[in-house]
Amino acid sequence: MADALFHALAMAFAMGWDILWALILGFSLSGVIQAVVTKGEMGRLLPDASPRSILIASGLGAASSSCSYAAVALARSIFRKGGDFIAAMAFQFASTNLVLELGIIMAVLMGWQFTAAEFVGGPIMIVMLVIILRSVMNRRLIEEARRQADRGLQGRMEGHAGMDMSVGGEGSILVRALSAEGFTAISHYFIMDWASIWIDVVLGLLIAGALGAWVPNDVWQQFFLAHDPTWSKVVGPLIGPVVAIVSFVCSVGNVPLAAVLWNGGISFGGVVAFIFADLIVLPVLDIYRKYYGLKIAGLLFAVFFVAMAGAGYVVEMLFDVLGWSPRQRTALVVESHVSWNYTTVLNIVFLALAGLMTWRFLKTGGPAMLRMMNQPMDGQGHDDHAHAQHTHAGHSHAHHRRDDD
Repeated sequence: MADALFHALAMAFAMGWDILWALILGFSLSGVIQAVVTKGEMGRLLPDASPRSILIASGLGAASSSCSYAAVALARSIFRKGGDFIAAMAFQFASTNLVLELGIIMAVLMGWQFTAAEFVGGPIMIVMLVIILRSVMNRRLIEEARRQADRGLQGRMEGHAGMDMSVGGEGSILVRALSAEGFTAISHYFIMDWASIWIDVVLGLLIAGALGAWVPNDVWQQFFLAHDPTWSKVVGPLIGPVVAIVSFVCSVGNVPLAAVLWNGGISFGGVVAFIFADLIVLPVLDIYRKYYGLKIAGLLFAVFFVAMAGAGYVVEMLFDVLGWSPRQRTALVVESHVSWNYTTVLNIVFLALAGLMTWRFLKTGGPAMLRMMNQPMDGQGHDDHAHAQHTHAGHSHAHHRRDDD
């Protein structure tokens, strides 16, 4: 038992070491984007479910946080402030499935085809989502969802979703990002994104390490019907989201587990559907119930499942036609080990960058902002937020706003 546990933990650690630099790079780039993109106008930019609004919602989502809980909370905020419900859902999907850090980690662990599948399949899934929601979400249901949303029941990462630390003013994106204000905003987004996602990353690594170490490949192959290529492609996109639902792992934390499933024999489309299913894990489904009511939560689950599975089927067929589907099941999860190589060098370099970000965060009132991440966006969190703003202003000129100010 001790040897088996050590093997699982060692594999989890090795996988974490392999993706550490990619995580730091991804969250750094995400911090830069969030630092120059304001959240305050989102509701006004998404007045309807027109193609233009959906495109804007997808772009804003891709530039936003990859934390599933923050994305869900921000989508409700957009809806409560007058944004269109369907556009808010499109934003939510893009915010967790079209982000840079997810693509980088998938490329490191699984190969470029999976990164390409993310950025090809994500828009396909959003189109499916919009088409289905337009057909099922009538005016009565939307008003019912709005009444429940306006009750303001709390989920997770409410404060993180409500904070807006973007840097306005004149100058190019590069100039703003390299300014003192920009550096402060980037460091705050960097640390708070880490704080919002680390549990999912660690849980994903532990689950992946345990499954990779303890479950033989022939068991996976029987479960995924890997010996029958036709049926494997049929059931893969249906099984993938089911595994995601019960694994409790969301956002970038499910990539290591996706690598285990891929090595175990799930179809390419099944991996794609699994990656996309971070918005229907059990804790998030419970948040939908609080936000929009049980009926709407059930409807969202059904629509999301169909869109995720559907995108998995389309991506697999498209990549087969293009000759892009991966053939080798050699994700790093099986052979990961720590050694002196380019990964170690990159980790040292990016750990130094993370240390610099952490120093800036601590020097500019960051801990006060961090304590607000799980506080409500309205009401009782306002006084604490004002104090955090005052503390932060004493160290820099970055403007920390709430999107309800």
